[in-house]
Amino acid sequence: MDNANETQQMSKPKAEDAPVDLGAHPKAEDAPVDLGAHPKAEDAPVDLGAALTNPKADAEELNQLEQNLFVTRYCSAEIAGFGMSIDPQGAAQTRSKVLSLLENRRHDLLCSQKTADLLARLSCPSAVLTQTQKAQVAILQHDRQKLVDVPSELAQKFAELTCIADDAWHKAKAQNSWEMFAPYLKQIIETMKEIAQARDSKKDPYDVWLDEYEQGTTHAFLDTFFEEVKSGIAPLLHDVLIKQNKGFRPNTSLFAGKFDIMRQRLLAHDIIDLMGLDKNHVLVVDTEHPYSDAPSINYGIIATHLHEHDVLSNVFSMFHEGGHTLYETGVNPAYDCTSLKGGTSYGIHESQSRFFENYIARDRNFAPHILRLMAHHFQGQLGRVTPQQFWQVSNAVKPGLIRMDADELTYPFHIMIRYEIEKQLFAGELDVEDVAATWNKLYKEYLGVEVSDPAHGALQDMHWSSGYLGYFPGYAVGDAIGAQLKHAIIASGIAWDDVLASGDLAPIRLWLKDHIWSYGRSRTPHELIEQASGEALTTTYYLDYLTQKFTALYNL
Repeated sequence: MDNANETQQMSKPKAEDAPVDLGAHPKAEDAPVDLGAHPKAEDAPVDLGAALTNPKADAEELNQLEQNLFVTRYCSAEIAGFGMSIDPQGAAQTRSKVLSLLENRRHDLLCSQKTADLLARLSCPSAVLTQTQKAQVAILQHDRQKLVDVPSELAQKFAELTCIADDAWHKAKAQNSWEMFAPYLKQIIETMKEIAQARDSKKDPYDVWLDEYEQGTTHAFLDTFFEEVKSGIAPLLHDVLIKQNKGFRPNTSLFAGKFDIMRQRLLAHDIIDLMGLDKNHVLVVDTEHPYSDAPSINYGIIATHLHEHDVLSNVFSMFHEGGHTLYETGVNPAYDCTSLKGGTSYGIHESQSRFFENYIARDRNFAPHILRLMAHHFQGQLGRVTPQQFWQVSNAVKPGLIRMDADELTYPFHIMIRYEIEKQLFAGELDVEDVAATWNKLYKEYLGVEVSDPAHGALQDMHWSSGYLGYFPGYAVGDAIGAQLKHAIIASGIAWDDVLASGDLAPIRLWLKDHIWSYGRSRTPHELIEQASGEALTTTYYLDYLTQKFTALYNL
């Protein structure tokens, strides 16, 4: 999961002066400025006084605004990240205050009249701007529009509330008590409804937050999307379970046992190398719930949860979070310290994390390279496991309780359950106190499993405590995007099987950098998908991928 003051002049070049020619990578100046769902700069109301512009002074003011916003983002990313990993438990209250102050600072910077006047001047047709600056203005208008009608006190309240709720979630999960966390979730939902009302009183509150994470997304779109996915995979899952009942099961006991935590940490660093990340720019820490963030393009944070009795959880969470980090550190360097830095949406972000976790790390051709690293650290336990056995075990279908440990075939059902609960919560059709019971009911209905306790049920994810209601659908949408991108990579002439068999992922990384990563936020997700694959998002490639893979794996 990814994730988000006056400052001294840095030695790095300003965004508008930075060279943007990245070789084969798309140039920032070439990026289209029409950002789809983002408000167009030329549509902004122009105050005649504000329109009297001094180009050089306005460019410097834009640069100063971007630097000040960058400082708040950088500090928030580090403070929030360390809070979930290395901070002492007693630091939560103060940390929540600091984060809320940083959010208030960001709100003031974006929503001030000074910023409104600057963006109005820079939006005038007569303004002389580089293509990069035009993209910056459009994104700043977009970001400002989401905040300008939200009172700063409300935004600050939400930032502080989610930090306190995160601490409460950790305690509730440790004590296995939904009742301890429920009051915080109730406050979060009430506050999110207030913010949604302030942003757009005519729009469904849940749709406001779905759009926050994936532009243009509504629950109507997701209802159709999930119905297509469900109708495509439910029969496949049924056939696989029948085959398993006849005794066709991978030998998962090969990876059972106790795996030393220190060796798992070393393995995590080796996975970073295998993925092609630069360890000089990545910090790896431990946490209760895996996450990643990137304060800047040259600084990524990856947190993994090390399970002593589940080494595969660490392996695949590293590939997942590593995918996020590759995206963040692959953005055009000219965009660092600007609003164009980072991923364009959470759905695109999850497409990259799930791409490396599933389409690469769970591919039969890549299995020998992962197993080699695992056997190096656990020779006595895994030295005799074959790549074929590893591939079978890492793709074994088993309806279970934990989303992060789910196989690819049952994973969408985990997302559907969360989506249905969130819809009901926002619609007022479900009380927070009844979430755990509803969760248990849906898991029995969708996956046929009994939820043992809240820690393995409704308390397992950190998202709700962070105020990320509306985020979960992005995982499933990301899977569909990833399948479509894989199809496009192969169609471009890259020999997928051969590249993965070689263990050198450079050709795939370069393609993704050229078509997705380097653009940062300068293009919308819809533009990126169509540009990279030649068509709008469809579930076809995703369903074809799952059908072909599990038909072969289970000899259906």
